[in-house]
Amino acid sequence: MIVGLCTVELFLSESHSLKEKRQVLASLKDRLHEKFNVSVAEVGDQELWQKAVLGMASVANEQQHVNRILDQGLNLIRSVPSVDLLKFHIEFL
Repeated sequence: MIVGLCTVELFLSESHSLKEKRQVLASLKDRLHEKFNVSVAEVGDQELWQKAVLGMASVANEQQHVNRILDQGLNLIRSVPSVDLLKFHIEFL
């Protein structure tokens, strides 16, 4: 069993309140979960309204498959115009 963890740091330039941030993140997390069946949670910078840290996890039998799923998730995040991907880190357990 391979567990892939991806930590993603985001900047939400169009967010002007925590409520707006939560709306954007809720939509993004739902899209990631529905499209790629990954677990997603906000894991940092919860009190800041223009910055977010998300944790994304996937489990499979092969590392190559997990890596592909996480890469596709990162590409989806990059495609959201209101979200800037600042940095990410992928690790396997």
